[in-house]
Amino acid sequence: MRQFVDVKANIEQISAEVLGIIHNESSTYSPASEDDLSLKRLDGYHSQLQALQMEKSERLQKVMDYVGTVHDLCAVLGMDFFKTITEVHPSLDDSTSGQSKSISNDTLDKLAKTVTSLRQEKKHRIKKLQDLGTSLIELWNLMDTPIEEQQLFYHVTCILSMSEDEVSAPQALALDKIEQAEVEVERLDALKASKTRELVIKKKEELDEICRQAHMDADPSTENEKIMAIIDSGMFDPSELLASMDLQISKAKEDALSRTDIMEKVEKWMSACEEESWLEDYSRDQNRYNATRGAHLNLKRAERARVTVNKLPALVDSLMAKTRSWEEEYGFPFLYDGVRLLDMLEEYSLVRQEKEEEKRRARDHKKLQEQIITEQETYFGTRQSPIRAVSSKKPAGARMNGSVDMSVNRRLSLASGMLQSSNTDMLVPRVNGVNPVRNGKESKRDRVRPAAPANFVALTKEESLSASSMSSRDSAAPIPV
Repeated sequence: MRQFVDVKANIEQISAEVLGIIHNESSTYSPASEDDLSLKRLDGYHSQLQALQMEKSERLQKVMDYVGTVHDLCAVLGMDFFKTITEVHPSLDDSTSGQSKSISNDTLDKLAKTVTSLRQEKKHRIKKLQDLGTSLIELWNLMDTPIEEQQLFYHVTCILSMSEDEVSAPQALALDKIEQAEVEVERLDALKASKTRELVIKKKEELDEICRQAHMDADPSTENEKIMAIIDSGMFDPSELLASMDLQISKAKEDALSRTDIMEKVEKWMSACEEESWLEDYSRDQNRYNATRGAHLNLKRAERARVTVNKLPALVDSLMAKTRSWEEEYGFPFLYDGVRLLDMLEEYSLVRQEKEEEKRRARDHKKLQEQIITEQETYFGTRQSPIRAVSSKKPAGARMNGSVDMSVNRRLSLASGMLQSSNTDMLVPRVNGVNPVRNGKESKRDRVRPAAPANFVALTKEESLSASSMSSRDSAAPIPV
């Protein structure tokens, strides 16, 4: 009978714990008949008790798991664990002794809801801190915040790279830390608004520098006057304005990158044009071959410049081909400091052709002049100059001091030698002003005939007569003593 009472009492107690009702320690079991006290009935009660004990153990394990999860979540969120757990059921507080933990369905449901609520709160706080961390990093970059100040909020920014399960440090998502991050973001936002002008000007300078290096025209909407007018009006969002500037800077960098190959060739072309201009000035210098200081360096540079200039046509053709290909790919003209590059190249090619044509005409003209001079010297070089003939008959006059003019004697002797050497040639007939003997085999005497002196000038018939009359008057004039 006692066994039946104990087993039945345990069954009632566990059943009461599962149902969550208060159980009276004294058992109310009373057998209705002798069959209720049979061993078979006792075994049935034992089986029922074992099943209830197993269920109790499983429920208790669930309760402990829930309690442990609540404890961890409260630690991360910075919440009071004991307050949270006692709100579910007072028996779950370990500090209360002498009371078994509630394993009722109601307790398990409340624990499950508490865990779900805490996890949602954790996810919400993580999202909030991640947004704050992103804002902090953007503001730090804009404001050039020192590293020392950034390290104060490392616990906020480090969450950016963590998953929800990885955030497990105590107080990591505490409300006070979130509030600190919010205050810092508000402070930096206010500072950013006050320094928007400085930040925009800084980004405008960065954009202008990119465009200057790439020889591109900046967007007219980014002119300083327009930007300052927008800032002064106050009808703008600083973050949107800065984001717009960042977008334009990014686009300018992409455009500059697409122009890299062409710009390298443009730089080579510009450098070659400078060498070409220097070489033209150097070629016009009549004293370039004089033995002056640095003359040999200029000669070496001229050699290098000629090599570079000779490569210019091929360089221009290659540059024009690349530019056309670029324009076909991007659908708009390739501008260099606001001027279409193809127009510059075509104009340069035209000017270069005109210069080459002018040089060719100058060479042809010079060659023709040299040919005419050669023919004139050949034709008139064999005739006797009347001035020299008369001068040879004129006696050397005395100087004022009675000395003889030695320069006159030298000129007379030189002219006399020329007349003697040219008498034979004057007797030979000419065809078209050319001595036919020179086209054949010349005699030894002709080959050694002295050339005309450097100061010899061929005169026309009228000049010869005029010079002869002047010489006659000079010879008739008395010599002063």
